[in-house]
Amino acid sequence: MQLFTTKQRSQAEAISQLAFSNPFLPERIEHERTLLGPAHQSGDPVWNVEYTGRERRNVTRITEITRAVSEAARAKLAAGHRPSDADAALYADLVLYRLFDQTREKLNATIEAAHRGEKNLKPRYWPQFAEEARRFFAPAGEPLPVAYDTAHMFACFFQIRRAFHHVFNYVVGSSTAAAELRAAVWRSVFSNDLRRYHRSLYLHMHDVTTLITGPSGTGKELVARAIAFSRYVPFDANAGRFEHHFPDAFQAVNLSALSPTLLESELFGHCKGSFTGAVGERVGWLEACGPGGTVFLDEIGETEHAVQVKLLRVLQARTFQRLGETADRRFEGKIVAATNRVLQEEINAGRFRQDFYYRICSDRIETPSLRRQLDDAPEDLRRLLLFIAGRVAPEEAEPLADEVCGWIETNLPAEYPWPGNVRELEQCCRSVMIHGAYCPACPEEETVKVSSDPWSASAEAARGGSLTADQLLGRYCRHVYDQYGSYEETARRLGLDRRTVKRKIVEHTSDA
Repeated sequence: MQLFTTKQRSQAEAISQLAFSNPFLPERIEHERTLLGPAHQSGDPVWNVEYTGRERRNVTRITEITRAVSEAARAKLAAGHRPSDADAALYADLVLYRLFDQTREKLNATIEAAHRGEKNLKPRYWPQFAEEARRFFAPAGEPLPVAYDTAHMFACFFQIRRAFHHVFNYVVGSSTAAAELRAAVWRSVFSNDLRRYHRSLYLHMHDVTTLITGPSGTGKELVARAIAFSRYVPFDANAGRFEHHFPDAFQAVNLSALSPTLLESELFGHCKGSFTGAVGERVGWLEACGPGGTVFLDEIGETEHAVQVKLLRVLQARTFQRLGETADRRFEGKIVAATNRVLQEEINAGRFRQDFYYRICSDRIETPSLRRQLDDAPEDLRRLLLFIAGRVAPEEAEPLADEVCGWIETNLPAEYPWPGNVRELEQCCRSVMIHGAYCPACPEEETVKVSSDPWSASAEAARGGSLTADQLLGRYCRHVYDQYGSYEETARRLGLDRRTVKRKIVEHTSDA
């Protein structure tokens, strides 16, 4: 006798694929469609802030199928059926999905309680979960050969739910760029193989540095927070609680805002008398960061070589020294770094060490510009405004988002480049809320945006030899900027420093 009928096996295989897929990739929808067949109800191609009724009905139907197939298989095992290795593994995947599915809402409540500041949480549903796991993985009294450590399973479920919660809520939008960003953040947390992660990688992912690149104002810190809040938190089965409070395990350090000495003191700590003003000992952020913690190094491209060398040692040897002492201390957390600079240009200019770059580039995530998102999905303007208004004025989020959206559509050009990206959109929201209007903060950028394309006349002037090389470069910078609406993108395409591009555009705005 087989553990599964032909139909049940097909269903169990689809559920197995679904359980270990990246939920932010199209493969999730394909696995759902395979499982549900004609009953599948198509919704949006990517997860976004509007979770539709069609998607809910799909999830409900999957839950029903999972419970029916898992209960039928468990009954056979309880009656003494001895499954093949392949059937036992397929059954285990089925049970994992079921246990996670029926614990989902309780895990959500635990996440929300943690964000409200409740610490040392002891999930009251843990004993019930452990008993349900025993019922399925030891249906005849003896554990199956594929039984999982229950506490580790519980910790993994909590991590998966936290990752979905934070990625889903911090990366807003239905554009292709937003969908790709969500999928990339998920891979940054779990790697490309969730099974391997659960087997062993969860012990080692903190050794991988994540580098977030993208224009200023595109939400790099939100991505860093999503990664930090989604890290593995061990569960102590004896105490019945998670080992640390995940919302406390994130520290952001803006490297460009600190002098080199103060920066080193903030990161590494110092001993009394190690420099003028060091009147006592200080524990740095690297030392304060525990095994489940994350230090976010914003503006990593702004650091001097001396700091880069010390950080390189941290990443290579996981050790550091306080200022003024020689004893090595251990760094046990994770580093997430961010920059809006093109680091290859910084390397070429001698401002960024190549060996340091190769220690931070294995896990790269790029945040898209706001203009790129809106070009692909114009409806994301309201979604983003709703997200922003929920933070600015949560009780008035809906009407405020509508008001700001209406003001933008009436008063700004449809192709307004949003040079400040989402950060600028947030200030626009605040300004409309307070003053009823928004005045872009960079008038010279607006001048560039609304001016006519000068390139035809510039090319003609260049052919006649009436332009200097400096004027030609300025006009070409301006031409490319007009196409992409971003200093960063213009700099990247021309192989120039962003500051050079901006200066050339400003200098030559009126010489066409």
